[in-house]
Amino acid sequence: MRLLDSKLSLDHASSGELVDTEKGRVKEGVEDIDATRILLVDHRSSFCDSMNQALQQKGLLIDVSRGANAAATPALARDYSLVLLNSMQPGIAGLSAVRSIRRKTNAPLLVLTERDSVAVRLAGLELGASDYLVKPFTMPQLLSRIRALARNCAARPQPILWLGDLEINECDATCCRDGKDLGLTRMEFVLLLVLLRNQGQVLSRDTLAREVWGTEFDPATNAINVAILRLRNKLDSPFEVKLLHTVRGKGYVLEQRTRS
Repeated sequence: MRLLDSKLSLDHASSGELVDTEKGRVKEGVEDIDATRILLVDHRSSFCDSMNQALQQKGLLIDVSRGANAAATPALARDYSLVLLNSMQPGIAGLSAVRSIRRKTNAPLLVLTERDSVAVRLAGLELGASDYLVKPFTMPQLLSRIRALARNCAARPQPILWLGDLEINECDATCCRDGKDLGLTRMEFVLLLVLLRNQGQVLSRDTLAREVWGTEFDPATNAINVAILRLRNKLDSPFEVKLLHTVRGKGYVLEQRTRS
C-alpha cells in the first residue's frame, strides 16, 4: 500500500474541524489499531494533508483520494480496514458520496460532517455509513471511533455466498472454488460479488460499470472486457465447470449450467 507524504502540519487544518490535544504523543493509546489501513476521501487538499499527517503520527497507514470525484476512486477496490469520508456537501450530494463508496467496499465507513441534519445522517446510515462524527472533534474522539469500528467489523458474523463449489466471504473479501483460494484482487472480488448477488441474471456492461466502478460505461474502452477476462482466468480456467458466461449482445451472467 502506498503511504502518502504530508506537506502541511496539523496547525494548517481548517479552524474548528480537528482539535489537536495530543501534540508530541505518538501511538499512545492506539496500540490495538496500529495496523489499520485507512482511505481518506475528500476534495479539500488542506484537510487531507493535515488529517493524513495526524493519523500517520498515530501509527496508522493512510491513502488519500482527492478531487471532485474522490468518492468514486478505484482505490476503494483495495482492501482497506476503514474509509474516512470528509463530507463537505450537505443533503443529497453527501448521501450520494456515501452510496458511491458503499457500492465498492464493505469496509467500515466513518463520515466526518459539520452541516447535515440528524435526519440526513440517519439516511446516510441506512445507505451504508457505519458512523458519523460531527465537527469539531478531537484526535482522541476520532481514534476512539476508528477503534470501535475496527472491533465491530471483526466481531460481525461472516456472510457467506455460494454457487456450486464457489464460496465468497463478504466480510474478509476471500473467495475459493473447491476449497482453493482464487487469489482475486479487490476489484475482481467486487466484480464477482456483483455477479454472484445477481446470479442467473444477465448484467449489461452499463450495469457493471455503474455497480462496480461507480461510473458510466465508456464504449470507447475495453476495460470491462479486460476485467471479465482476468476474472474468468482465475474463476473458470482451472475448473471443468464454467460459471461466468457471455451473453452475446447483452452482457454477462454468473450461473451453474449443466453444459457450458
